[in-house]
Amino acid sequence: MNVVLYDRLAALLRYPDAAYLSDLDACCCALAAADPQAAQHLARFGAALRTRTLTDLEELFTHTFDINPACALEVGWQLFGEEYERGTFLVRMRQEMRRLGLSETAELPDHLTHVLAVLGRMEPERADDFATACVLPAVDRMYASIAGDEVPYEHVLGAIRVFLTQRHTGARHSADSGAQAME
Repeated sequence: MNVVLYDRLAALLRYPDAAYLSDLDACCCALAAADPQAAQHLARFGAALRTRTLTDLEELFTHTFDINPACALEVGWQLFGEEYERGTFLVRMRQEMRRLGLSETAELPDHLTHVLAVLGRMEPERADDFATACVLPAVDRMYASIAGDEVPYEHVLGAIRVFLTQRHTGARHSADSGAQAME
C-alpha cells in the first residue's frame, strides 16, 4: 500500500490552513497516476475552492463537518452513534495508532484523518477487513449526507470512496468484524 496517498487524502480532512491548497495540489498529483478516477473528484474539489479565501475555506469546513452531525468525520460515531460500541471502537483505534507509531492529535482516534493513517499502515488483509466493515460504510454515510447539495467536500469524500473501494475489495462485513480486525 502507498502510505503517502492515504496521508495526503487525510490532510484534506483537516481544518484548512495556509498550506491547504498546496496539500490539495500535492494530493491531486500523487493520485493522478495511481488513481485517475479519484483524482478527477479532487480536481472538481480544487476548481470549487480556487476563488475562496482561507476564511471561506474554514467556514466551509466548519459548516460541512463540525455543524452537520450527519457528516461528522468520526467513523465510530457514523457506525455506532453514542452507543457503548463506539467506546470500544475508540479504544481499539487508540491501540492501533500506538501499535503503528502514529501520534494522536486534538481529534478523537476515530476521526477519519486518523483512520486513513491507520488503514494505510495496516497489513493488507486486516486493512481490507477494516475498510470494508467500518471505513467504507462510514464514508458512504458521510458522502450521502451531502451528495447533490453542492458542497465541495462531496468531491473529497467521493475521491476517498473511489480510492478505498479500488484498494480494499471483498464483501462488506458487519461493523463488529471490522472492529475485530484491529484486535
